[in-house]
Amino acid sequence: MAYAYDDQNIFARILRGEIPNSTVLETEHTLAFNDIAPQTPHHVLVIPKGPYVTYDHFAAEASDAEIADFTRAVGEVCRMLGIRPGDGGEGYRVISNAGETGVQEVPHYHLHILSGRPLGRMVKKAD
Repeated sequence: MAYAYDDQNIFARILRGEIPNSTVLETEHTLAFNDIAPQTPHHVLVIPKGPYVTYDHFAAEASDAEIADFTRAVGEVCRMLGIRPGDGGEGYRVISNAGETGVQEVPHYHLHILSGRPLGRMVKKAD
């Protein structure tokens, strides 16, 4: 499947420096920044610097270096925030939305790290 990447999406513009952000961590292939409308006390978005639309697109087409860098960046953000359960933190949730049914709002792969309050169940069974 071919993904059409929109290089005018807000995250592409952030990566080009056209829109400011509150950077939490930046690596060679990844940018993590605070969400401008946080849903929890800790709400960080992690995005690859490459033009990937969804997680499956990233997993299929990103280089091994990009995938490793992104994965390690997520872990480092969790460490920096002090939310890792193995370090005494209370835990966190990661979410990635894909496509219309997944309610993806920005067509650039991104992962939300949410923490700082009880989050409840992820999905309720439909009636």
